[in-house]
Amino acid sequence: MVCPRNIGVAWAPEGGDTRFGALRLLESGPRGLTEAQAERRLLAHGENVVPAHRPVSWPRRLARSLRDPFTMVLLALGVVSALIASWGTAGVIVLLVAASCLLRSNGEHRADRSTAALRELVASTVTVRRRPDEEAGPREREIPVDELVPGDVIKLGPGDVVPADVRLLRASGLTVHQAALTGESEPVPKQAHDLPEGTDHLLWQGSSVASGTATAVVTATGAATLYAGAQQAPARKPSAFDRSVNGISWILVRVMLVIPPVALVANALLHGKGLEALPFAVAVAVGLTPEMLPVVVTTALARGAALLAGDGVIVKRLPALHDVGAIDVLCVDKTGTLTQDRPVLSGSVGPDGRADPAALRWAAVNSFWTLHLTDPPTPDPLDEAILDAAPDPGDVEGLRATPFDPTRKLSCALVRTDEAAAYVVVVKGAVEAVLDRCAMSEAERARAAEVARALAGAGARVLAVATAESTTVRTAERMAEHAVSGTAEEAVSSTAERMLEGRAGRAAGRAGEGTRDHRPDEERGLRLVGFVTLVDALSPEAADALAVLAGRGIAVKVLTGDHPATAARVCRDLGLKVEAVADAASLTPRALERATVIARCTPEDKARVVTALREAGHTVGFLGDGSNDRPAMRVADVGICPRSAVDVTREAADIVLAAKDLTAVDQAVLAGRRSTGNIITYLRIALSSNVGNVIAMLAAGLAFPFLPMLPIQVLLQNVCFDAAQLSFAFDRAAPATLRRPLRLRPNGIVRFIVGFGVLNALVDLATFAVLTWGVRAAGRPAFHTGWFIENLLTQAVVMLLLRPTIQVSRPLGLAAGALAVVGLLLPLSPLAGVFGLVALPAASHAWLLLVVVLYGGGLLAINRRTGWIAERS
Repeated sequence: MVCPRNIGVAWAPEGGDTRFGALRLLESGPRGLTEAQAERRLLAHGENVVPAHRPVSWPRRLARSLRDPFTMVLLALGVVSALIASWGTAGVIVLLVAASCLLRSNGEHRADRSTAALRELVASTVTVRRRPDEEAGPREREIPVDELVPGDVIKLGPGDVVPADVRLLRASGLTVHQAALTGESEPVPKQAHDLPEGTDHLLWQGSSVASGTATAVVTATGAATLYAGAQQAPARKPSAFDRSVNGISWILVRVMLVIPPVALVANALLHGKGLEALPFAVAVAVGLTPEMLPVVVTTALARGAALLAGDGVIVKRLPALHDVGAIDVLCVDKTGTLTQDRPVLSGSVGPDGRADPAALRWAAVNSFWTLHLTDPPTPDPLDEAILDAAPDPGDVEGLRATPFDPTRKLSCALVRTDEAAAYVVVVKGAVEAVLDRCAMSEAERARAAEVARALAGAGARVLAVATAESTTVRTAERMAEHAVSGTAEEAVSSTAERMLEGRAGRAAGRAGEGTRDHRPDEERGLRLVGFVTLVDALSPEAADALAVLAGRGIAVKVLTGDHPATAARVCRDLGLKVEAVADAASLTPRALERATVIARCTPEDKARVVTALREAGHTVGFLGDGSNDRPAMRVADVGICPRSAVDVTREAADIVLAAKDLTAVDQAVLAGRRSTGNIITYLRIALSSNVGNVIAMLAAGLAFPFLPMLPIQVLLQNVCFDAAQLSFAFDRAAPATLRRPLRLRPNGIVRFIVGFGVLNALVDLATFAVLTWGVRAAGRPAFHTGWFIENLLTQAVVMLLLRPTIQVSRPLGLAAGALAVVGLLLPLSPLAGVFGLVALPAASHAWLLLVVVLYGGGLLAINRRTGWIAERS
């Protein structure tokens, strides 16, 4: 059996019905498939499930983490160290790389398991019409949605999720939420046309029934559905973290490619050494590299992700935590994020646009009796909003009602009142539909339409309300005659009287006691009462959350499929400053930069907007929950969605929130900035110290006939540094770190490390002078020991002072103190001989401490004068 994707608009004979054409192409019929046919098709087409995201296995994730640029730099240095038999250095590097990869792959594997657990919570069934065999009659029963096959005939009602792509066979008052696929926030009317145009007769998997009932035939399942096709999104582009890491990595690679040859040539020229100086050149390159960077980065990000997990936020990709802290533009949709997807009444005006409670009163009468007399499966949210805000309409008795019809776009109620007019027909619905049924001049109609357009232009949803009144059946008969004649000036509604005709005749002195249902096209000659306006209920947390995000330097852009005025009004009501409103179809780069609201967006428009923002230099986050949001999510620096998002979107997201709430986004932003701030602090301190040491080592290697420190001492010093620097992952964040977007910026980090690296080098050279003068009698071991002590002490000082805040976390304080203790006590311990260290005279300690104190004072003075330390990269 062939099942084309466009089966919903299948060919039918001229003058025929495409519904039957679709059934024939699907080799099905109104009675549904037989059980045997269904089993064969299930084997042929497979289960009706969207192709699942295949989670990366733990070993594969571990191997993939080795591709990190920093890790590759370290591995290259480890290989070179092994080639020159520097086994200690190679061993330390391998250990650090292994720890980093294990931490990262473990964290992301746990996030994948959490996301998989969310998928397991979703299960659904559908009512299907099938037959035991060809001769038997159809039977309706519930089956799991994954057992549906093309050709199945199914029934849908309010609240049902459409389980596959279907073509309508019959529909009654059917409206469908399909925002997850098309971005339309309001329910879309659907009809089972004989010869359809467009897509009004099609329903897609993932949409849901808002109102009405339907019978439909399944046209596509599983991977063939439009919903599954949404997974074909653009490949993810490098994020802000990827770009920053690559930038820093290449800077380190260039420097490491330059320094060793320089060291070799200088030693060859000044000391006549050739390849004998290769270990020294490699040691210089290793000394420049921040070996702990992968471990510190992974630990800082994993710690932030663990804290967010306590609030129900899942970070699926650890680098995304950096990206969410770096975003300066957050793109969101309107419905469900800024609003609650629930309308509330905003006004009631007369035909002239002035405030008038009469429109609200009669709208409430219509809503009340429509809900009570038609007993819909799910109340219309517009009716509920009107009744929530309306006063008591008084003594009104409902007689008959017709619910909202998406084709006629109005609802009607016939009521009896105690006022002068005993019977009133109340009509409420779309402005055009109601005005067409009103007895008014063209000028009056144009003025009323202009009032409605102005209300809609202010961002409101507008409903028109009209009535027709009658007192006696005899008068009603004359009104009916005028209505039939089509004379608008004399015609008055015949609905009430015609509904009162018939079954029981007419009682003397009273209006007809018998009634009959009226025909939908009988509401004519109405009197326009006015308009009621509704707006979406604002999210209670949105206003505060938007203000907080603005204070953190994040510009919020609203990407919506709604009317521009509707979205703009919501933003203004929430206190969001609307710089400009743009239409996605005519968007220019200049307009994009200024626009707060970008309306009438298709899924492709959203992806195009996000891409343009990134190309303009912004770090962009995207918050969405529908499959139509997936393309934009894939091209954003960080994709964010709530747990309630559709599966394909949740798979594409980097961060999954407990709820679609901007407050939760702010929590993720703060966690990301804390983690990134700690990583930047580590980078600035580690690299500036390393640059200073490298300069000093090059100077010493050229000035002295011996190395300033033995290889085993260099290795021990690096191990101490590395262990202490891990505490940066647990450091406290500076208040300035949380106030604006924060990202790893290579140029800013380089400026910092050059300035303080030179200062560190001057301190090391001063130490050389002190050691040359103070311990010359003790020989090389004393020189080695003195520089070893000074390095550990200055490292402890910079760990405390080269930070953007004076507040020190306990782990960092303990690590700095441990460095100082090791530097001062190890030369006095029994292990001193193992590492080639000796005890120094007390005077030498005093001189070294003086250098350290002067260094700390210099750091504080420079920071007070320039503010470099507090400046964020």
